[in-house]
Amino acid sequence: RSGYESASKHFNPADLEVNVAGKSFLITGSNSGIGKATAKEIAKRGGTVHLVCRNKERAEDAKGEIVTETGNQNVFLHIVDISNPKEIWKFAEQFKNEHKLNVLINNAGCMVNNRELTEDGLEKNFATNTLGTYVLTTALLPLLEKEADARVITVSSGGMLVQKLNISDLQSGSGTFDGTMVYAQNKRQQVVLTEQWAKTHRNIHFSVMHPGWADTPAVRSSMPDFYQKMKSSLRTEAQGADTVVWLAVSSEAAKLPSGLFFQ
Repeated sequence: RSGYESASKHFNPADLEVNVAGKSFLITGSNSGIGKATAKEIAKRGGTVHLVCRNKERAEDAKGEIVTETGNQNVFLHIVDISNPKEIWKFAEQFKNEHKLNVLINNAGCMVNNRELTEDGLEKNFATNTLGTYVLTTALLPLLEKEADARVITVSSGGMLVQKLNISDLQSGSGTFDGTMVYAQNKRQQVVLTEQWAKTHRNIHFSVMHPGWADTPAVRSSMPDFYQKMKSSLRTEAQGADTVVWLAVSSEAAKLPSGLFFQ
């Protein structure tokens, strides 16, 4: 939280005083934590919000809460497992036929502390954090290409700073499996993907960011020891989401080069 407080002194609140009615935003992993906080802020500003979540019950609760708090009825729900490439592709193909898209926010993620495989034989962290992000973004690029000022924001983590990209073992199959380090490697992979996309798709603005350490359900469940030590000094979910919101809606963000990592 102290980092947030010192950085916020140099922040211009007017950047966020925007109306995004008529614009469409898709946010993965948006039934809790930073994803839900982001969805609320965008809904408050009039945007059409597409929540992409895995758990139907929790997603419906989140949708209800967002609609009630913001008064924005344009909140839509899609149940998709981001660790399943076929499911993502099928969803994206259907979405392209029915909707427009101005901003994609890749926020869904997981930190599984033991090596587990999905039904496709993919390591679960890689399948969700890296491959899922890659498949969804790739599938939706043609839709984004149709819009002026289209953006893609990926929620990475400062944890990526402890890992160099290792392309010889993308699914962490060799050596001892350390969930925290695998997650950090996936977050590095997201940063590299963003840099590559920025080079090849010049009319879409890409960015990747670290939300700071926030008090979210994901941090509580996947890093319990860290949470116990740090809980009194963590950011709120809204403070963690503020950079995502700024990157998604402000005109200032689009003036910066595409492909950057924001702390």
